Amino acid sequence: MNNEKPRMSEHFLNMKPSSIRKGQIKFDERTDDAKALNLAIGNVSLPMHPAMQERMNNLNSENSPFKDGVVKYSSTAGFDETRQAFLNILKSSGFNIEGLGAQVTSGGSQAMLLTLLGVCGPAGTSEDPLLLIDAAYTNYVSIAKAIGRKTVSVRRHLDSEGKFSLPNEEEIESTIKEHKPNALVVIPYDNPTGHFYTHESLVGLAKLCVKYNLWIISDEAYRELHYTEHDISSVWAITEEEVPGISGQRISIETASKVWNACGLRIGGIVTDNKEFLTQHIAAATPFLCTNVIGQYIFGALAHESAEDLQKWYGQVRNYYKGIMTKATAEIKTALPGAIVSSPDAAIYSVIDVREIAKPGFDMDKFLDFCAETFKTDIDGEEMTPIVAPMAGFYNVAPGEVNPGITQARIAYVDKPEVLDKFAGLFAKAFNAFEEQR
Repeated sequence: MNNEKPRMSEHFLNMKPSSIRKGQIKFDERTDDAKALNLAIGNVSLPMHPAMQERMNNLNSENSPFKDGVVKYSSTAGFDETRQAFLNILKSSGFNIEGLGAQVTSGGSQAMLLTLLGVCGPAGTSEDPLLLIDAAYTNYVSIAKAIGRKTVSVRRHLDSEGKFSLPNEEEIESTIKEHKPNALVVIPYDNPTGHFYTHESLVGLAKLCVKYNLWIISDEAYRELHYTEHDISSVWAITEEEVPGISGQRISIETASKVWNACGLRIGGIVTDNKEFLTQHIAAATPFLCTNVIGQYIFGALAHESAEDLQKWYGQVRNYYKGIMTKATAEIKTALPGAIVSSPDAAIYSVIDVREIAKPGFDMDKFLDFCAETFKTDIDGEEMTPIVAPMAGFYNVAPGEVNPGITQARIAYVDKPEVLDKFAGLFAKAFNAFEEQR
């Protein structure tokens, strides 16, 4: 009898967990009594919008499509009501939704996957790569690798005051000329950095996209979550008067996960002003049949909410995160003097950089393995360890180049305030313990 098993593909064998998940995977292998304070992933702990809660709690009500226990497929594009919810949300922020179309996807991740298939060149080639702005959300890099699409990058830099700066226009234009990308990804309320792209900076990037005929893909998962005095920023705020020719080149990635506090619903989507792209995006999704219909129904409640109600909601969520992020970043600086912490200007993240206080040879990946696998310390009577996301995977570096993320980690401010209060001291204790034993 042949005891050999079929081979797995080289691609599959070489797969490694995402930077935002691997710490928890390692921690789950422990057998001691330590608890993890996991701020590695944006797993929001706030309740959903009341209209969504109402539907979730009444799935068997007279008006529910599930009252008889029947759960059918929707169309691949999604329920019309759910698509209208995405458009109603955009309208509530003051954007003109005339001519825009939407598709519902299985979370923002599937929207990313299908969009990359739609804008990048053939698998395994350098043709029509995707242009990212490092530090870039690691899922764009991971998904591109998984489907064999090439990415190229321009890089932001974190200064000693905690501000990320965009490359100048000449550097971006030079990269476009050299690598000839077919699309640019921007995240106006940035994951992973907490950097806020002003309207003026988006307009500048959009002008380059028109000049060189690139799609502009705007990941707007955190739209409305900004904590500066600037106006709202979005690809949908850019007008033809500001950027002639921009119409028909815009795609936004949408999600129920963050602003609406519904990570586990796995409802995402795209909005675009290009009808042909939307048609083909839906066609590419047909092998997946449809998105979770119960999640669609719950999120669809937002199609009927007024702009006034939604603006009130944005204000509540924005004020909540502004308070906890401002407090938490100040506490980290106090607990770990000399650490650089990025300014909490947008989204729900900041980056901590220990480059100025760590011993030579520090590696954030190794430090976080130490936290996940062995470290624990008493915090308020509990043995705890911190889990955050190492930043090396958020950068695209050339062979032999030093990765800026080797001394950086991303923190997601998603737990309850009383739990977040423990993070700064816990992280500082873990860092000091790691440095002492090196």
